[in-house]
Amino acid sequence: MRMVFADTLLELAKQDERICLITPDMGYGILDKFQKTFPKRYFNLGITEQNCMSVASGMALNGLKPYVYSIIPFVVHRCLEQIRVDVSYMNTDVKIIGVGSGFEYGAAGATHHGTEDISMMRALPNMTICAPGDNYEMVEIAKLTAKTKDPTYIRIGRHNHGILNHNKIELSKASIIEQGKEIALIATGNMLPVAYDFAQELKKENINPTLISMHTIKPIDKECILKLINDGYKIYTFEEHTIIGGLGSAVAEIIAESGQKATFKRIGINDKYSHVVGSAQYIREQFKLDIKGVIEQCC
Repeated sequence: MRMVFADTLLELAKQDERICLITPDMGYGILDKFQKTFPKRYFNLGITEQNCMSVASGMALNGLKPYVYSIIPFVVHRCLEQIRVDVSYMNTDVKIIGVGSGFEYGAAGATHHGTEDISMMRALPNMTICAPGDNYEMVEIAKLTAKTKDPTYIRIGRHNHGILNHNKIELSKASIIEQGKEIALIATGNMLPVAYDFAQELKKENINPTLISMHTIKPIDKECILKLINDGYKIYTFEEHTIIGGLGSAVAEIIAESGQKATFKRIGINDKYSHVVGSAQYIREQFKLDIKGVIEQCC
């Protein structure tokens, strides 16, 4: 998915000379094509993440469209103050690309996991948050957000997930991948493939769920969720992120304020860090975020 983003950004940059790319000494092999094609629009500012965000804001104030690319703990956690003041508060046209959502950098340990970033960014006014769940969503979200002037955070995984969503992508509009009855599975980012697999397992039991990709987490598609509540669906949310402040919290807020009853469960990371080291898949299994664990939690 990283390469899909990089290739798409390169094509966008050919059409829009304002687009430039900033990296704090990250992305080698991924960003090489952009650097070679547009050397004067590629800026490696070294391991100075906070400075990168401020430089990007300055570029945006001068009419450019900067993209800041790094792994989530470095591009979000390390420079949250600069994002808050220089990007969110100033409402600058900066696109922040956070790579390695959830446990993608599993073996590097908790310092490199991206498990609280949605919560942090949701709290910031003016910030749009997207989390593509497959390569098609990645391409379309990159294209759509390039047309906006809003501060935007795009949260992506390291690896390709193929194509699950074939719908027309609209920002702030959920994609209905499969239409079913009684049960709604709402997934974001790299939990979309797991939710898809879970939907196939339910079908084996003659249960046909609605599968939804919530690729835009903020602004969230409130209308979609209210319709599920009104239609009496049992709602599950899926995210490789803490259940505090992420997709599940956003959906829960809408349910609570609707004044209606709804059966609801959040599937995500409970309020703790990973203290085990291993591959991303191994850690997901420990947190019951693989298909086996999801079935255990939901059935």
